[in-house]
Amino acid sequence: MPTYQYACADCGHEFEAFQSFTEASLTTCPECKGEVRKIYSAVGVVFKGSGFYKTDSAKLNTAKTPTPPTPTPAPTPKSE
Repeated sequence: MPTYQYACADCGHEFEAFQSFTEASLTTCPECKGEVRKIYSAVGVVFKGSGFYKTDSAKLNTAKTPTPPTPTPAPTPKSE
């Protein structure tokens, strides 16, 4: 269940509430019964593991197609 932060506009009381996504936002302060507003803050996200790359979720080509050989450049003659 998500935790939401609220602050009272009248008395300045700040508190947290555990609410489901479907519940309506709180409107009254539990301390003074004044009007409250929801406080939004940045969400911390931590990616753990070997890595998260675009290729991790890309479809792999299951057909085995031979890769063409890479051409080798001709040696350049040494000038004296």
